[in-house]
Amino acid sequence: MVGTGFMSEIIERIYPYCSHLPDEAPRRLTLADPGAQRLHPGPRTRTAHTILQREDFSMQRLTVVLLIGLSIFLSAGCSTFRTEKPKVSMTPVLEKIQKTGVLRVGLSGNQPPFNMKTRAGKIIGIEPDLANALAETIGARAEFVVRPFGELLAALEAGEVDIVMSQMTMTPERNTRVAFAGPYFISGKAILTKSSSLATADEADDINRAGITLTALSGSTSEEFVKQAVPSARLIGATDYDKAVNLVIDDEADAMVADFPICVISVLRFPEADLLTIASPFTFEPIGAAIPSNDPLFVNLVQNYMNMLEGTGLMAALEARWFEDGSWLAELPN
Repeated sequence: MVGTGFMSEIIERIYPYCSHLPDEAPRRLTLADPGAQRLHPGPRTRTAHTILQREDFSMQRLTVVLLIGLSIFLSAGCSTFRTEKPKVSMTPVLEKIQKTGVLRVGLSGNQPPFNMKTRAGKIIGIEPDLANALAETIGARAEFVVRPFGELLAALEAGEVDIVMSQMTMTPERNTRVAFAGPYFISGKAILTKSSSLATADEADDINRAGITLTALSGSTSEEFVKQAVPSARLIGATDYDKAVNLVIDDEADAMVADFPICVISVLRFPEADLLTIASPFTFEPIGAAIPSNDPLFVNLVQNYMNMLEGTGLMAALEARWFEDGSWLAELPN
């Protein structure tokens, strides 16, 4: 409700702009008007009719002032209500990628054959291939941002990368922090060891005993697997797979727990180390691409891209390139 004081203030501000209004409204001359009296001599009198006309016009003048003031008040109010909030983009990540022409891909650079560095420092693997093709689909180029595996999700949440493609298992816990597209690969937990007895294990209970030292990638589901399924064993965290594999080779750990493909590739990569792995993985784990949760359109685009790769057979060709043809092993550091 507008108070009388507020309306009085409006009138005081508006009234000067109305000073051009005449004191009397234009009307036909009557015998009561001074001008008419000059034509018709007689006493200068103001009849009741004249007075009523002047009072009526004074009310009209006040009404005009009030209407102008009310109009300004309503206009100011409406302009306030019409003020629009800054438009928030519904697809901020995708828009940024299209604007800059760069898709920033977070990965560890140390998870063969998913992603790894060659001796020349080039990032290769099935995930870099997927990322390059995805970037081309969007009309951008892929830029690889290498971070320790345990820091990748935090980098995604901080906006330092646009997507994480680094052999990341799609878990409910991670899915509460970020979105996922995929899976583009199905894996499972296995062990890499020099012990023939450990290599015959069929399930986690077979290695869950005191006196065994295991190593796993810090911040990974492999590390969590050891804590939950093999609590009796001693655990050593490793910042990357090269360090974990070396712990096994140097007999500082009895086995490395990792995804099955990592264990198989490590056996092939170090043939003189007498490394072994199990026949089949202990668990079932879907590998997917982690994406910021605030861009559903980007999530949908990546998922459709994954479906297209699967449906056209391109994913099978990539798997054959990186999981069956080991020629790329010669490019890796010794």
